[in-house]
Amino acid sequence: MTTTAHDLIFLGPPGAGKGTQARWIVEALGIPQISTGDMLRAARKAGTPLGRQADAYMSAGKLVPDEVVVGLVAERLREADCAGGFLLDGFPRTIPQAEALDAELARHGRKVGMVVALEVEDEALVRRLSGRRTCTACNRIWHLEFDPPPAADRCACGGTLLQRDDDKEATIRNRLRVYHEQTAPLLAYYERQGVLRRVDGSGAADEVRRRVAEVVRGR
Repeated sequence: MTTTAHDLIFLGPPGAGKGTQARWIVEALGIPQISTGDMLRAARKAGTPLGRQADAYMSAGKLVPDEVVVGLVAERLREADCAGGFLLDGFPRTIPQAEALDAELARHGRKVGMVVALEVEDEALVRRLSGRRTCTACNRIWHLEFDPPPAADRCACGGTLLQRDDDKEATIRNRLRVYHEQTAPLLAYYERQGVLRRVDGSGAADEVRRRVAEVVRGR
């Protein structure tokens, strides 16, 4: 892959495989993967001014306002390891966040170079996520269809398998609804900028990786 600066964003619904694909991209390009969840936790732990603001909202069970999240992202993008590029995962989630990100990058003479959108049908995502089972003893994650355990409710270590609340069908469908309402409009936003690249996220992880690699290499 090229060694020029890569300012990338990964978009996709829950269960599309963003995390799996992001891991090899950041390794191949030598850029950091920036997760807003990780940043929020780190800022809270460090007790930074923005971290304290975020903590007040998170402790109350409220969503952290855009201005705080954007501020944290802006701080992170100014760190030395982002000089050659970055991969944003989980941000932006809304049009106002995308506009704020564009403004922040422009202040530093940068702009989003590519947005990779993994696309998977809702029913395939429900099937993919609802089949997961987690061992209460060793925390291994199985899948009833794609990576079946020895028994439907028993791990290889002997521990009991449970379906996490996040993996229950009703929860998955609600998360997908929120994605389509709040985040999917970003596809049109970045398409207008000419930086959107749609990738079929269905099938085996290796096959999806090949498709993503073709897109990233073709910049």
